[in-house]
Amino acid sequence: MEILVLIKQVPDTSEVRIDPETKTLIRQGVPSIINPEDKNAIEEALKLKEIAGGKVTVITMGPPQAEVALREAMAMGADECYLLSDRFFAGADTYATAKTLSTAIKSLFPNFDMILCGRQAVDGDTAQVGPQTAEQLGIPQVTYVKGIKLESDHVTVTRVVEDGYELIEVGMPVLLTIVKEANKPRYPSIKGIFHAYDAEIKTIGIDDLGLDRNEVGLKGSPTKVVSTETPDTHRSGEIFSGNAKECVEMLLQRLKERHLV
Repeated sequence: MEILVLIKQVPDTSEVRIDPETKTLIRQGVPSIINPEDKNAIEEALKLKEIAGGKVTVITMGPPQAEVALREAMAMGADECYLLSDRFFAGADTYATAKTLSTAIKSLFPNFDMILCGRQAVDGDTAQVGPQTAEQLGIPQVTYVKGIKLESDHVTVTRVVEDGYELIEVGMPVLLTIVKEANKPRYPSIKGIFHAYDAEIKTIGIDDLGLDRNEVGLKGSPTKVVSTETPDTHRSGEIFSGNAKECVEMLLQRLKERHLV
């Protein structure tokens, strides 16, 4: 069974900064991690491999430093990793990212059975790359998946909805987006860490995929960020003086004036 996992290296959420000119995230010099729900996707792929055998391949698109995320995935147990990295890929929106990913999958893994990815990335929060990749590959997709059961020629997945769960049968190849409730990602083993340190990370550029430079990156992105701003969260506080009972009474009075109690 050939399972592909799409991951993204994201900035630490407390350190996100925006480039004022390109309106894109500043990644240089910012601590980065594997997108949390992408780790759940890796874990789900490794569990499926333990059941059915086969191979788990992890793919990411990003700058050269994204190789660190792939080595962590390999330390968890992935068999091989691919880094789609080229300066022409920079600034891609979800559409251009999905186009690059789907082109790479068609070229490098024409016989894959399943693609797993996290529900959404914590930096963009769009939840679009997975579904758009499925659309560009022309395969079915199921989002918000918390459980996967392999059948003879299809999979039955448990999908999280607002008021419960759905059970969906779907044929393969298929793309599934995984939620954090699906599992608890394993820690890399010592053996895995040593293996990942020396393992080859295959880097793929735009010329390897035969893509036009106007189809990828910022030029190939139909989404244009016009402006960004940080909301003003400053609040002027009010300090009550007196004993505890007097302060509570004044607080209640203020809340009543604002129709909050």
